[in-house]
Amino acid sequence: MTVDLELSEEHAALRATVEDFARKEVAPVIGDLYERGEFPYDLVAKMGAMGLFGLPIAEEYGGMGGDYFALCLALEELARVDSSVAITLEAGVSLGAMPIYRFGTEEQKRQWLPALAAGERLGAFGLTEPGGGSDAGATRTTATPDGDEWVVNGSKAFITNSGTDITSLVTVTAVTGKAATGHKEISAILVPAGTPGFTVSEKYSKVGWSASDTRELFFDDVRVPAANLVGELGRGYAQFLSILDEGRVAIAALSVGLAQGCVDESVRYAHERHAFGSPIGSYQAIQFKIADMEARAHTARLAYYAAAAKMLRGVPFKKEAAIAKLVASNAAMDNARDATQVFGGYGFMNEFPVGRFYRDAKILEIGEGTSEVQRMLIARQLGL
Repeated sequence: MTVDLELSEEHAALRATVEDFARKEVAPVIGDLYERGEFPYDLVAKMGAMGLFGLPIAEEYGGMGGDYFALCLALEELARVDSSVAITLEAGVSLGAMPIYRFGTEEQKRQWLPALAAGERLGAFGLTEPGGGSDAGATRTTATPDGDEWVVNGSKAFITNSGTDITSLVTVTAVTGKAATGHKEISAILVPAGTPGFTVSEKYSKVGWSASDTRELFFDDVRVPAANLVGELGRGYAQFLSILDEGRVAIAALSVGLAQGCVDESVRYAHERHAFGSPIGSYQAIQFKIADMEARAHTARLAYYAAAAKMLRGVPFKKEAAIAKLVASNAAMDNARDATQVFGGYGFMNEFPVGRFYRDAKILEIGEGTSEVQRMLIARQLGL
């Protein structure tokens, strides 16, 4: 059997288009937005006009009719320049739109997806809770049936895209009863932005991803129609676990982008910076460091390509997604550290992209499943 890792003509064209957009549109403005902690509304609008938010969504719902791998390629190219913009796209699609696209009713799809796919509106997904963290099954938020409505009470933490001016909804996991086994029955409930009793906190003050929107959410007797149940009653947690498998491939792609961006910047700087009469790139210590960085990015890319290939074939890919996310997030963190070292004192300055990359890298080992959770998933898939 031969393995063809060449991109199709369509995928290659998309990758090149997003690369050009990232260099010409994102790079010149993102440093200032990042330092001010300002959400990149103009860039989101431009990405929406390009169809990036609708890449894996069918044309009948306003999408581009592409596949999830196309989204991954776009994320990689964006993250080579900036991760705040990349995570805004990733969360807008995989967490905001995909739960509705995968599990929503036809009415829900037609009501919400066109604006999400166009990037005109953003959706969010409320899973994590202040006391839960990696233990997502320990949900305390409740949704109690009352006539033809759900009454939602509780809170969620670290929710991306949840408080922007264009946020239209958040889908939350909530306890809706108790299963026959005695365990919590967790369902997914769609809560439109602006619903009475639904409030969002001020933006978190974060180490990285400063130009993205992340907030805590509060639900105080929030009433939504019974029809806002997303998917099957009691299957909200299981549904979201499947969404997370896809999302891990996307985060792996984003991580590869950051890792490759570190290589890009380090190669450029190694040519420009002189020490002891020669470019620092002429010294073997720098050459080897950058070579190791390239090897990490390349290996991580192969891992997410392999996971995406299985996903597109419709075969189980949980283990491969966990491997990709683990390997790629580690590569991003290691490359960010090494790129900062290549830049020396300038790597510690926020005016240089590698300083931003360093601040952004750590969350990749935490978000959408920590590295420890990925190892646990891999071990389980091995029968341990």
